[in-house]
Amino acid sequence: MVQGKHHHDEFESNQFLGQEMKYFSQAGFDLDRIHIKRNAPIASLYEDAILNEGAVISSNGALINFSGKKTGRSPKDKRIVFEESSKDEIWWGPVNIKMDEHTFEINRERAIDYLNTRENVYVFDGFAGWDPKYRIKVRVIASRAYHALFMHNMLIRPTPEELENFGEPDFIIYNAGQFPANRFTTGMTSTTSVEINFKRMEMVILGTEYAGEMKKGIFSVMHYLQPVKFGQLSLHSSANQAKGDNGDVTLFFGLSGTGKTTLSADPNRLLIGDDEHVWSDTGVFNIEGGCYAKTINLSAEKEPEIFGAIKFGSILENVVYNPADRKPDYDDVSITENTRCAYPIEYIPNAKIPCIADRQPSNIIMLCCDAFGVLPPVSRLTPEQAQYHFVAGYTSKTPGTEDGIVEPSPTFSTCYGQPFIVLHPGRYAKMLAERMESNKVDCWLINTGWTGGKFGTGKRCPLKYTRAIVDAIHDGSLAKAEFETFPIFNLSIPKAVEGVPSEILHPEKVWPTKDAFRAELDKLGGMFQKAFAKYENDISEEVKLAGPVFA
Repeated sequence: MVQGKHHHDEFESNQFLGQEMKYFSQAGFDLDRIHIKRNAPIASLYEDAILNEGAVISSNGALINFSGKKTGRSPKDKRIVFEESSKDEIWWGPVNIKMDEHTFEINRERAIDYLNTRENVYVFDGFAGWDPKYRIKVRVIASRAYHALFMHNMLIRPTPEELENFGEPDFIIYNAGQFPANRFTTGMTSTTSVEINFKRMEMVILGTEYAGEMKKGIFSVMHYLQPVKFGQLSLHSSANQAKGDNGDVTLFFGLSGTGKTTLSADPNRLLIGDDEHVWSDTGVFNIEGGCYAKTINLSAEKEPEIFGAIKFGSILENVVYNPADRKPDYDDVSITENTRCAYPIEYIPNAKIPCIADRQPSNIIMLCCDAFGVLPPVSRLTPEQAQYHFVAGYTSKTPGTEDGIVEPSPTFSTCYGQPFIVLHPGRYAKMLAERMESNKVDCWLINTGWTGGKFGTGKRCPLKYTRAIVDAIHDGSLAKAEFETFPIFNLSIPKAVEGVPSEILHPEKVWPTKDAFRAELDKLGGMFQKAFAKYENDISEEVKLAGPVFA
């Protein structure tokens, strides 16, 4: 009887090959040799990952996987195929490096040849984008159960009916990451290659098993398709919405470590998503069906929602565990500091499902962590300043303790997400400004970094004050406040915010000396000017003048 049940499963999963058989054989898959598992149940992916890939089940029910040598993205190995249909749209350079079509064909063939040597090939069909008008159908073909489960969590999972009528995918990922690229192939600089072809709408992965490459590959595709094909604006941002009937919507921009995830997880608001969104003509929607959260130093006290989302079906990536009781140790960074968890968004209690808001945003919050300690905790931006700061994409990294460097280092990542930008940053900035203008959106720059001096003398702005500032934005009181002008950057800063000591609102007031403050402010202003110079050719005069100005 048990045996019979098993055969029934096999029959079910191969059913789809009726209509899809043609596609897989045309693509070069050897259907007599490989066993294709499409949209397999979570439990069966667990079994395969444990049996064949060295995965283990943690005490909380999540599956712990290891990505091998690569524990993060390899931006230097990312390529975009230079071809007629898209070459004039793309912002070529260090972010989008050219690859010729022939090399893509060689690598695609190599990936399929490798997949043909595997006993099991995993297919996951799902969607990117919660708005049916703008979503795309994505097919992931991978050699690891871990990769299939990861994309099951990160894409939008189809209903059985949607799966049955899935049809042709709009975009395909061939993930043969266990197999290296050939370094003697033209244009290959290493054994890792992650490449996207917009004409074929395909992505090939060789030589890296880090699952985040697939997630960010989809994001790059949306950064191309949404503006070019649909005329909509894709953004590296989180988003939330007030509870109640069609409440107000806020977008949060910010690089790693600025508080984008932490501040958008607000018990009084619904989470639309934590990382990738589209601001469309009708509202805001999440691109993803899941969250990919950092787990370094994670605790139930600090981030209860994320902690609680780590359970059966979630994937822990490169997390060390105690073999005696299988408890994950989130403080152990011996494999990597970039430990992660991928879980479906509905594992977050106050997620809004479907992840879409049918109204335009009321507020945009740009987050930075300024370790120089000079930017104000909150300022209100004009539309020109909003474009300027969006293109600049500033935050700073605090110096590591061990190497004797005491100076923070600035990071400028355009559009708050430079590695994923496909078109010229000015195009996204212009769309942002137009949308802000026509919907009368307020834009705020929040510094979650240092106050009372730079890193080493001052201290990090307490999270409770930043939360109070965000609350004041949401209840409308901050927009009605009295403002004064902050020097050099010409920002409007409020004189008072409920629940925040007023002296910290103007950084100069809490610095040890005025001279030290002015020197540091001038220095940061100069860094902005230098970083912005490379975008100036395609940026309007008004936006250029919206940055720091020295009298």
